[in-house]
Parts: sequence; C-alpha cells; structure tokens
Amino acid sequence: MEVILMEKIANLGNIGDRVKVRPGYGRNFLLPQGKAALATPANIALFEARRAELEQKQAAELNAARERMGRIEQIKLRIAAKAGTEGKLFGSLGTVDIAEACTAAGAPVTRAEVRLPGGPIRTLGEHHVELHLHADVNATVTIEVVAEDAASA
Repeated sequence: MEVILMEKIANLGNIGDRVKVRPGYGRNFLLPQGKAALATPANIALFEARRAELEQKQAAELNAARERMGRIEQIKLRIAAKAGTEGKLFGSLGTVDIAEACTAAGAPVTRAEVRLPGGPIRTLGEHHVELHLHADVNATVTIEVVAEDAASA
C-alpha cells in the first residue's frame, strides 16, 4: 500500500514522502489518525495544494515540543513509593505514574510520551526517564524514587 505522509513519522519518513507500508499499518493506524493519505493522483494534487499549510503546522508543533522540552528538563521529580528494606519497591512505577507526576509538577505529559525501554521502575534511587515529545524532540527527566516513610520526614 502506497501512502503520502501528512506529517513526520519516526522510522518512516518526512512530510510529503510517498512510502510503501503494510496494508494493516496504513489502514488501521496511519489513515484513521490522519497521518497519511492514499497515494492516488487526486490525493497527491490535494497534498501539493496544502503542502505549505502542513509544513507550517509541523514547524509550529516542533517549536511547541522544544519549548516543552526546556520546561521538562528543568524539573526534578521526587516520587514516594512503598519499598522494602533492600531498596526494592512493592510494585513498580510505570508510564502512568511518571506522566501524572510530571503533569502535577507543571509540565503536562501524556502516558504515551513516556519511554521506559527497561520496563517499569522497581528500585529506589535516581532514574533518568526519556520522554518522546515529537518525532525530533526527546527530553530527559530525572526522577528520584524515595521510600514512602522517608518522604514524609
């Protein structure tokens, strides 16, 4: 299936690129979310007419993501969690917990933007978590996980 990308997509291409994708990926993800359009002659002409508008929108989103990155990288989060004496958490801190903590600290982050390649956080201490804010913008936030009783002291 050949599509025209309406925005930059990581590991696929830039705005305006004509790429071949698997039918399921195109039909179930790219087309419904408006990230791409089928590469028909009519859609190609429509895209060329809207190219400047789409590129301007993309540039505005990139600038907004860079501003968010500047705010996020200044934040140092401190999250209290129940832990045992050996420094292991009872449970774990996942993407939802980190997104809620960032939002509470004044930097709105969605769960989908949090990247935990090693899985959820299961130990006390300082952890660096990457946030994927835009196809070109990644921010790193420092999270200090402390035992729940130590946080109240």
